[in-house]
Amino acid sequence: MRWRLTLASTTMLFVELALIRWAGANVVHLSYFSNFILLGSFLGIGIGFLIPAARGQWLKRWTPLPLALLVVFVREFPVQVRQSSDQVVYFTAVETTGLPEWVTLPAIFLLTALIMAGIGKITADLFRQLPSLEAYRYDLLGSIAGSVSFAVFSWLRAPSVVWGVLAAVAFLVLGGRRDALRYGIPLTAMVAALFLETTTTGISWSPYYKIQLKPSPTANRTYHISANGVPHQSTAPLPVLMRENSPYRKAYEQTPDNPHKRVLVIGAGNGNDVAVALAHGAERVDAVEIDPRLQQIGADLHPARPYDDPRVHVHIDDGRAFLERTDRKYDLVVLALPDSLTLVSGASNLRLESYLFTREAFEAARDHLAPDGAFAMYNYYRKSWLVDRFAGTLDEVYGHAPCMTTFNRNAAVLVAGMKPADQSCERTWQPSGPIPAAASDDHPFPYLLHRNIPTLYLGALGAILLVTLLSVRLTGVRIRSTFRYADMFLLGAAFMLLETKNVIGFALYFGTTWLVNALVFFGVLVAVLAAVEVRRRLRRVNQTLLQILLFTTLAVAWLVPAQAVLSLPFAGRLAAAIALAFAPIFCANLIFSDRLARAADPTSAFGANLLGALTGGALEYLALVTGYQALLLVVAALYLGACVAMRFAGRGPGTPATAVGDEPASVST
Repeated sequence: MRWRLTLASTTMLFVELALIRWAGANVVHLSYFSNFILLGSFLGIGIGFLIPAARGQWLKRWTPLPLALLVVFVREFPVQVRQSSDQVVYFTAVETTGLPEWVTLPAIFLLTALIMAGIGKITADLFRQLPSLEAYRYDLLGSIAGSVSFAVFSWLRAPSVVWGVLAAVAFLVLGGRRDALRYGIPLTAMVAALFLETTTTGISWSPYYKIQLKPSPTANRTYHISANGVPHQSTAPLPVLMRENSPYRKAYEQTPDNPHKRVLVIGAGNGNDVAVALAHGAERVDAVEIDPRLQQIGADLHPARPYDDPRVHVHIDDGRAFLERTDRKYDLVVLALPDSLTLVSGASNLRLESYLFTREAFEAARDHLAPDGAFAMYNYYRKSWLVDRFAGTLDEVYGHAPCMTTFNRNAAVLVAGMKPADQSCERTWQPSGPIPAAASDDHPFPYLLHRNIPTLYLGALGAILLVTLLSVRLTGVRIRSTFRYADMFLLGAAFMLLETKNVIGFALYFGTTWLVNALVFFGVLVAVLAAVEVRRRLRRVNQTLLQILLFTTLAVAWLVPAQAVLSLPFAGRLAAAIALAFAPIFCANLIFSDRLARAADPTSAFGANLLGALTGGALEYLALVTGYQALLLVVAALYLGACVAMRFAGRGPGTPATAVGDEPASVST
C-alpha cells in the first residue's frame, strides 16, 4: 500500500509538470499563462480528494481517457492564441489557426481537471487506507520523486514520447490486471500521438522549449529556429550579418574608439552575435545562453562556426546570474535579442529574461564595463513605449541619452557609452511620449505598460475561480459548510502565495534557469516533509509559539532587501536565501498540520483549503501592481486572519486527522 501511494503521488506530480510543459509548447501563449494548466490541475486533484471513497469509481476506471483526448485534441487541432493588448507585450509572429480560442481553452482546462481528478481519486483512495500522518509522509515522498524525475528528464532533454511512456507505465501499474485493457487503448493512442510529434523532422526539446529546426529554402546553410511554435532565431552567414544597416553592426559602428577586445554577449543563442564580435577583432568573447539546445544548434550548424573559435567561452547560464557572479570587465556588453517565450514557473508571471531588463540589471552591466566601454541592446520591441522605457532607464543609469537606431516593426538598437564621448550617434534617443517607469527587481515586468492587472488576466482568472466554485459544489460539498473553516481557506491562500514569492526570490538570486526552479520546488517539498516529521513526533504543539515564529520569519524576510542578499558571496547568498525562504514554510506547515488534525470534518476543511489555495494562486497577480516584496505583507495579513479565525473555529475532540484531512498541504505545495 505504501509504495502504491508513493507511485500514485509521483504520477500525479509528474503528469502535472508534463502537462504544463507540453501544453505550453503546443498552444502558443499558454506558455505565458502556465498557471492556466496549474490551476486546472489543482482543481482536478482537489475534486479527486473531495469525492467520498464509495463514489467516483468511474474516474479511476477511465483516468487515462481524458489524457489521451487532450493529447490527440491538441495535436489534431493546433491553435495559436492571438493575444494583442495595449497593456502588455507578447513576443509572437504567428497566425491564429485551428478551432476558436473560446473552444480550445475551456476544453484544455476541463480535460486537465478531469485528468488530475482521476489521479487524485486513485491517490485519495490509497491515502485513506493508512494512518493519516504516515500516508501524508509517503504522499510527500512521492511528490519529491515526481519533481526530481521530471527535472532529470528535462536535463536529459527527453522528448515528449518519453514522458508519455513513463506516465503510461505508471498508470498500468496502478490499474493492475483489472484495468489493463481499459487503460491500454487510450494510453496507446496517447503514446502514438506523442511518438508522431517526436519523430517529426527537426523537432527536439530543451529544458524550456519545444524547438523546431528548418533549413531555409532559399539560402544555403541557413536555418530557421522556432521555439514553442514561434519563429525565434535564424542562423546566417557572416556576410549577411555584416551587411550595411545590419542591427548586428550598430554596437560597433557607434563606438568607433572602443577596442572591442573583450565582449560579453548575453543571449548568445545560435551564435550570430558571437560571429560578429569575432569579425570585429574580439580577443575574448563570453557567450552566455540560458538554453543549451539553442547553443548546441549554433555549435553544430552555424555557417561561421563561431563556437569553434578558441577565443569564445560558452556559459550555459542565466544572463543576470552571470553578471552577479563574474568579476570581469568588458569593452562591450551586448544584450542580444533575449525574447520572452515562456515563464519561469507555472505559478508566477515572471518571464525567463525579466530580470535582464530591470534598472538594477542595467547597473550591473555598467559596473562590468571598462572605463571607455559601452552597452548595447536590440530587439523587435513591438511598442514604442517599450523602447522609451529601456532607453529612459539607460539615460538614468549612464547619465546621458543613448544612441538609437530604428528599423521596421519598432525594432531598435540602443547603444550607451560609459561617457557621451564613448558613443557616436547618428541619432540620439528622444522620447516619443511619456516615459514609462523603469522596471525594477521588485517589479520585474518590463512588458507591462502600467502597474495594473490587464483585463485579459482578470477575465481568465474570474472564469477559473467561477469554474472552481461550481466544481467544488458539484462534488457534494456545501460551500456554506466550509465557512467554519475560514482559517483553512486563509492558510491555503497564504501558503500558495508564499511559495510563489520564494520561487521568484531564488530566480533573482541564482538565475531563472530550470535547475534553480526545480531545486526550489524540491526544497519546498523537503521543508514540508520536515514539518510533518516533526509534527509526527510531538504529542502536542504550542500554536501561539508557532505563530510567533511564523510572523517573525515573515518579518525578517520582508525587512531584508534583495540587494543585501545579492551582495553576498555565493555561499552566504545561498545560506541567506534558504533561511529566508524555508523558515516561514516550515513554521506554516507545522501550524497547518496541527490545525487539520483537529478538524471535525476534514472533507469540508479540505474544500476550504482548496478554495484558498486557488485564491492564493490568483492573488499572485497583485504583484503586477504592488511588486513582489509587498506580497509578503499580503501573506502576513492572510496568516493573521487565519490565526484570528482559528481562535473561534470549532475544535473537534482531538481525534487524529483522517487521511483526507492531511492531504491539502501536499496538494497546495
